[in-house]
Amino acid sequence: MRLKQLFSSLVVGVAAVMAFSSAAHAADMTGAGATFPYPIYAKWAESYKAATGNGLNYQSVGSGAGIKQIKAKTVDFGASDKPLSAAELDAEGLMQFPAIMGGVVTVVNLDGITPGQLKLTGPVVGDIYLGKITKWNDAAIAALNPGVKLPADEITVVHRADGSGTTFLFTDFLSKTSPEFKTKIGADAAVKWAVGVGGKGNEGVAANVQRIKGSIGYVEWAFAKKNKMSHTQLKNKDGNFLQPDDDFFKAAAANAEWTKTPGFGVVLTDQAGKNSWPITGVSFILMHKAQADANKGKEVIKFFDWAFKNGGTSATELDYVPLPASVVKLVQDAWKANLKDASGKAIY
Repeated sequence: MRLKQLFSSLVVGVAAVMAFSSAAHAADMTGAGATFPYPIYAKWAESYKAATGNGLNYQSVGSGAGIKQIKAKTVDFGASDKPLSAAELDAEGLMQFPAIMGGVVTVVNLDGITPGQLKLTGPVVGDIYLGKITKWNDAAIAALNPGVKLPADEITVVHRADGSGTTFLFTDFLSKTSPEFKTKIGADAAVKWAVGVGGKGNEGVAANVQRIKGSIGYVEWAFAKKNKMSHTQLKNKDGNFLQPDDDFFKAAAANAEWTKTPGFGVVLTDQAGKNSWPITGVSFILMHKAQADANKGKEVIKFFDWAFKNGGTSATELDYVPLPASVVKLVQDAWKANLKDASGKAIY
């Protein structure tokens, strides 16, 4: 009898362990998309796992791939730096909310030029990416940089090879400042480039710029800093040359009209203001309004809710801009209104 009781207890214990293991495994979230926010999502995931035991598997595959994966329902959330239109969100049954803000910078690999020394403007960068300016000592670049000894090197243009929200932000800025660029290439997550070599993700562009002498590329600021890359100054809409800085990213976001923009889809490039960084962007999260697995949906919301409340310091340390408290409240209200389980009950 005692042996039977012992065996029964053992079976119950093993079942409990298996149930706990299964529950823990089930709590792990999957997301895919933008490379722009990857450093902060990785940091948040590490801290969240330490605090809660629940993990996040985030694939830094580019905004275009992330949008495809969330539409196909192969991940719990997608991430994109290019906001989806209200029509596309409605057609796919998706909701969109902002998660973090940051800046895109131009980076170069030039001998004798120190980080932040070179000055560039939207029209000049546009002409470089159109293949019209081909040497670093071109008169248009020299005019912006009096007293700087510019090399006579050929310019190698580096761009993204994948569908990319970072590319959208970069090309949107160039389209707003260069009419010719707007006409010939335009603003989108994937464009037909006139010249250059491609790299996959912010990581691929960074690697190519570091490898190729005389190159220019564009990456998220955290990638540039982490990889000790040589960034340039950029001229903003008010005519001021700025160094990238999270205070200048904040300045660009200060007048964002979140409530007037469907799906929170604000675009922060080329904003007015003496301290506005010209290529500032928002990274968005995409989720299905009808959550087939309510527990997974709840866990995604718990993760971002935790990040909004606890992840501001780590975001600032990585030179991102956390969402203002007023915007977080708008996002939480949107969760309540839009995200439902199979019975139609709100999951937040």
